[in-house]
Formats: sequence, C-alpha cells, structure tokens
Amino acid sequence: MNSTHNFVQQEDPAVWDAIAAEQIRQRDGLEMIASENFTSPAVMQAVGSVLTNKYAEGYPGHRYYGGCEFVDAVENLARDRAKKLFGAEHVNVQPHSGSQANSAVYLMAIQPGDTVLAFDLAHGGHLTHGMKLNSSGILYRFIHYGVRRDNNLIDFDQVAALAREHKPKLIVAGASAYPREIQHARFAEIAREVSAKLMVDMAHYAGLVAAGIHDNPVPVADFVTSTTHKTLRGPRGGIAICRAENAKALDRSVFPGTQGGPLMHSIAGKAVAFAEALRPDFKIYAEKVVDNARALAAALASGGVKLVSGGTDNHLMLVDVTPLGIGGKLAEEVLDRCGITCNKNMIPYDERKPMDPSGIRLGTPALTTRGMGTDEMQRIAQWILRVLKSPADTALVAVTKQDVSDLAEQFPAPAAQLEPQASRDARTLQTVMG
Repeated sequence: MNSTHNFVQQEDPAVWDAIAAEQIRQRDGLEMIASENFTSPAVMQAVGSVLTNKYAEGYPGHRYYGGCEFVDAVENLARDRAKKLFGAEHVNVQPHSGSQANSAVYLMAIQPGDTVLAFDLAHGGHLTHGMKLNSSGILYRFIHYGVRRDNNLIDFDQVAALAREHKPKLIVAGASAYPREIQHARFAEIAREVSAKLMVDMAHYAGLVAAGIHDNPVPVADFVTSTTHKTLRGPRGGIAICRAENAKALDRSVFPGTQGGPLMHSIAGKAVAFAEALRPDFKIYAEKVVDNARALAAALASGGVKLVSGGTDNHLMLVDVTPLGIGGKLAEEVLDRCGITCNKNMIPYDERKPMDPSGIRLGTPALTTRGMGTDEMQRIAQWILRVLKSPADTALVAVTKQDVSDLAEQFPAPAAQLEPQASRDARTLQTVMG
C-alpha cells in the first residue's frame, strides 16, 4: 500500500500504530489459538469494501431500504454457497457471530425457562451453552453433561440418563475445547427418544465438516450453528442452518428477533470464504490441519505432558501442563514471551481455578494456513516443552523467541494489506507498547 494512500496512517496514527504492531506480532510469532486463523487477501478485501456503507435490514428481495440490489446479490451468493458446502436446505448468513446464531436458535426453538441439555463449559463446551452469566444461562434452565473421567470422551450414558430425567426441549451438541470427533447421530437418537430438538454448534470444526473429514451434523440435527472464522478460514461472523420448514421462523429469529441490519461487508467475506472452501485444495488444507494436530500432540505427549483424551481427532488439543510443575497461566505467559500464542484452559475435572487452570489449548489451523507441516510441528513441540520445563530461564526464552521468529519468516502469513515499511518497523511496537 502506497503511503500516500494510507488513510489510516494519515488520519489516525495511533490506530495505525496499533494495527501495524499487530501485524508484526502475527507475522513474527506462531498463532496457536485453536479458534484463530488467517483469512485470504480476497476475504480481507471483501470485508474492507464499500459494502460497509450499506444498510440492508431484511432479506434479499424483502428489504426495508432502497438501493439493495447489489448487496442482495452478495447475500444470495453467500447463502447458496453455504447450502452447497454443508448440504443444507436453508442457511441464514446474517448472524454477527456464533453467539448471535445460538441466541437466534434459542429464541425460535424454546421459551424462557425451558430446560436445555448441553455440554459443560468446564469439560469443553461454550459459554453460550448455558454459562450462568451468559444470556443463555439467565433465560433458560440448562442441565449439563460432561466427559467420562477415565477417558475424557463424551459420556453418552450420562447424556441419555439426563435427557430421560429432565426431558429437555432442546439438546445442544458441539464444543469449543473437545479434541475428538463428535458423534452427532448418537445425540440425534437421544433427542428423538425424549422428543427434544437437536442443535449442533459446530463453530470450531466447521471447516473440517466442509472438507468432508469430520462428521456432518446437518443431516441429523434440527439446527446447526457456526462461526465463519476458525477452521472455515473466513471473516469473523456466524451462520445458522435449518431445514426448509423452519426457514421463515429462523430468519425472523435472526432479524428482527436478535439483531438489526446485517453487516454486508462481512457477508461478502463469508461468500468469498465459502467459495474458497468449495475448492479441492481446501480439503487438502483441512487434512493437513488434522495431520499437524496429531503430530504436535504426539510430540508433546512424548515429552512429559498429559493430553486430555490421549490425543486429538481434529484441529486442537488440550494439554495438561501440571506434570511439569506449572499451571496453565504461567504456561500461556512464558509461551507468549517466546512468540507462541495460545490460551490457558481448564481440563475436565480440573481442581485448579479458571484463571489459572491445569491446561493450555493449542490449535493448528493458522500454522497450517502458513504452509507448515508435521516436521515444523515436531520442532515447535520441542520448543514448547523446553520452555515449559524451565519457565524462569530468560536466556532460553530469548533463544526460543529467535527460533520462533526464524521459522515464522520461512512461512509468511497471508498479506494483511498494510504498508510494508510500517509493518517492518520495530519502532512501531515500541510506540504502541510504550
């Protein structure tokens, strides 16, 4: 980007410095947060387009504003591509986030005070699955199932028993920190037995579903929700899927039920991302995400940490770091000092506090997008292990940070549309961080 056309840098240097510093962080480090990824330049360009200027309350052909013929075309493209991608009868592409998509399904499928059966947050669920401070937990009566203590796999005997006891109106499957493939058909069987509806939140593994390498919940679930970033590698946003007979009710629940005008620039980014996910190379990418996760998990396990469930089937792993004599908070902090970004995370039956749990969550989507493979995962695992075993060794942290930077330089992240000189200027970091 030519500096004469860099409007942010000219108009608001403080914001520009923060953006440029963030690009440096992404470029020079290893993004291993399981819910993060890099969009393509095409997705980013769509999100930064003139569509951000357009109000378009309503749906294609039925808007409350004029001048919507071109955004109608964009939204129809996004809907049609998403339906093809997941084999869905109806897709609403307007939710601003996965949480908004979940709220919309709740609004149409159940009434305040109704009983819902969902995955325990402490065992790998999501805060919108009934966490007491979230609107879901405030408005509805959530009962939670978990994983077995012996193998950390979803306890379907418990799911069935709780469903029979509490007769929920809705059962929620899906997770934000569960490293195994979810058997959606078993949830569907239990839901049918107790006459409950089934909602699957596939936000984390939607890209693996799109690629055909993870069980697709769409054929067996009444409702499916997802984000469009994470493994799907699109812009930040959400979608909601249902059968044709529920289409009108779902659309009403999204608008005007839970939100107003859609973010048409984000919907354009979703359309581009869905098209990318329909291409053959996306399946190759998704397969590499899983291969990398398994390689990373195996290397970490051989180095003395414990993996929840013993490994992974998808893009993430939960690592119990307490065998090394530390907690998740310190593990996250020391890895961050090395340029490896992850998040502290509770493990099932964790006896530590949520802000300093026993584990960390690691994911491979972003590293795979950069082109890294199983050899790089082996190296990264060794770096993680060595610093977690000696977290107070500042010299080792410095050496590892350089190793991380050298590796990152070999695998450039997708272009971020920033002026190259500004993004390379280390002084930018100093300005922002003080």
